[in-house]
Amino acid sequence: MVEAVPVLLWLLVAALVVIGLAGVIVPALPGVPILFAGLWLAAWIDGYLSVGSWTLGILGVLTVFAVVVDFLASVFGAKRVGASPEAIWGALIGSVVGLIFGLLGLLLGPFIGAVGGELMARGGPARAAEVGVATWIGLVVGTLVKLAVSLAMLFIFVFAWFW
Repeated sequence: MVEAVPVLLWLLVAALVVIGLAGVIVPALPGVPILFAGLWLAAWIDGYLSVGSWTLGILGVLTVFAVVVDFLASVFGAKRVGASPEAIWGALIGSVVGLIFGLLGLLLGPFIGAVGGELMARGGPARAAEVGVATWIGLVVGTLVKLAVSLAMLFIFVFAWFW
């Protein structure tokens, strides 16, 4: 029974890393923080012998960076095309409200919020659609940044573990 505990912990590490990587792509999961939890657990199991506080600190900073990028990517997409402040707030609110509606809400929330905000500010449907698309593109770019950060985190962890 005592030997089963480390095996279960390593299975939990594997599950957290896989779920974390999936969550980088699937907006409904906080992928990067879950990935960080899995990497931290692996370091803890090892008694921080292979991966120490400096490495975990770097991974923590990368996690915070990725979370901030995740929340702000849609807003930056809207700002890039000169969206109104109402559209930017709409994108931010749409991102938060989208959490309630699962995957579809997370994909459409920023778009709908930006379009709604732009319609309230300026009233033009073509302009509102342009802002909505730019917001969605920002979401895609944010996902790509999160993926790059996650892969960098894995590389740093593996490098620290073996070297």
